Amino acid sequence: MGATVPAPRVRRVVTTRAGGVSRPPYDSFNLGDHVGDDPAAVAANRERLAREIGVAPGHVVWMEQVHGRTVTVVDGPVAEPVPVTDALVTTTPGLALAVLTADCVPLLLSDDEAGVIAAVHAGRVGARIGIVPKVLEAMVGLGAEPSRIGVLLGPAASGARYEVPPEMARDVEQHLPGSACRTAKGTTGLDLRAGIDRQLRAAGVTSIALDSRCTIGDPALFSHRRGAPTGRIASVIWMDPAGETAP
Repeated sequence: MGATVPAPRVRRVVTTRAGGVSRPPYDSFNLGDHVGDDPAAVAANRERLAREIGVAPGHVVWMEQVHGRTVTVVDGPVAEPVPVTDALVTTTPGLALAVLTADCVPLLLSDDEAGVIAAVHAGRVGARIGIVPKVLEAMVGLGAEPSRIGVLLGPAASGARYEVPPEMARDVEQHLPGSACRTAKGTTGLDLRAGIDRQLRAAGVTSIALDSRCTIGDPALFSHRRGAPTGRIASVIWMDPAGETAP
């Protein structure tokens, strides 16, 4: 019998707004190329991200996020952001999947045993219309099992600060139960991470980690609601090739 090949190691990173070259109001580690920042600054920041996480240049895959529920499976580097999609799925080690946010919920998912990973952009609209069940379906189609999937819910607007009109809260709650809440001021609000957590558990996913930072309240993160125009943080997931030491 041959030697057992170790499974690729799954890695996750969430950036902050510090350490880049973008100028105000995008200062300084803005990774969004659609917010009005100098393209050269964004390119330099993205190059630094790839270098720092130890991923080959050009192997970070970005999305043209549109608040939809389209899921795209990728198997290699792409020169441009994947058009009109809000979730990326891959089984390819060394390929990093990135989601950009500045209040929306980033999700990083993996079935380490099956070698399937995903990055998801779940804003109010996308979460409401079911982007999360769609990405679970795509992962299962590639061999993942919900009971083995681990999820990181990244920094996002918290229920304590995400104020919305009552009719909006009722509408989202109807489609994403568990998301309606009261803010710290006692007004109607949304806690999308709570609703997504409930949705994941209903689908059989129980290994769920929460980065509880609130983008609106934490000045180390970008927040569209706190002050637009602004930049975007990135949440990134990738698999180190089997047997290699992670950075």
